Amino acid sequence: MAEPLPDNPQFSIIIPVLNEAAYLDHSLARLFALEGVADLCEVIICDGGSEDASLEIVKQYDCRIVHSDAGRARQMNIASQAARGEFLLFLHADSSLPANFINSFDASAEWGFFRLRLNGDTFVYRVIESAINLRTRLSQVAGGDQGLYFKRYFFQLLDGYPKIPLMEDVAICKMARCKAKPVIIDTAITSSSRRWQENGIIRTVLLMWTLRLAFWLGVDPQRLYKIYYPQQG
Repeated sequence: MAEPLPDNPQFSIIIPVLNEAAYLDHSLARLFALEGVADLCEVIICDGGSEDASLEIVKQYDCRIVHSDAGRARQMNIASQAARGEFLLFLHADSSLPANFINSFDASAEWGFFRLRLNGDTFVYRVIESAINLRTRLSQVAGGDQGLYFKRYFFQLLDGYPKIPLMEDVAICKMARCKAKPVIIDTAITSSSRRWQENGIIRTVLLMWTLRLAFWLGVDPQRLYKIYYPQQG
């Protein structure tokens, strides 16, 4: 385990990982190149049992590594227990924080998230991200690819992410907004458009809206997980 550079980090950047070797080297190189990361942040990787080269890549960087069983909510909760930062910032392995993200934070914020930008170049991705940003601003409920962040004590007050296999990001936002209004950082986080590219844009949009509606109607998250990941069902 590599120890983090700062003694009293302002931010604990937590990245859950499971077989993300294709994206990790680029993502971590970009992250550690950002101003302030080395001085003000600790980066904690929670591996869920990767069978590819993910851990070998992570060990090339000044990250702390923790382990847990697979499951995004479980991994993020385990990593949060090792975190020392004032803010916990949860980042996907294929997402990139904006260059000035540290200066964009409101120190009084209890929680919040970033405006989203997808890395696809075509106009349809501008439409998708605009719709997502409008929805999240109105509902105060964001996806995990928008860089959810919490003050550490506030995250503990919420008892962490709900222990469900899918929609843990939606669930924690709904709990958090009952206690405090989120602060939405207007500088955009860049997230991968791979799920739209791999599964088709229309199909993916319809699937995501269907899953969110089903979750709102009370469908068991385990059943939603099997729909979203049919190959693992």
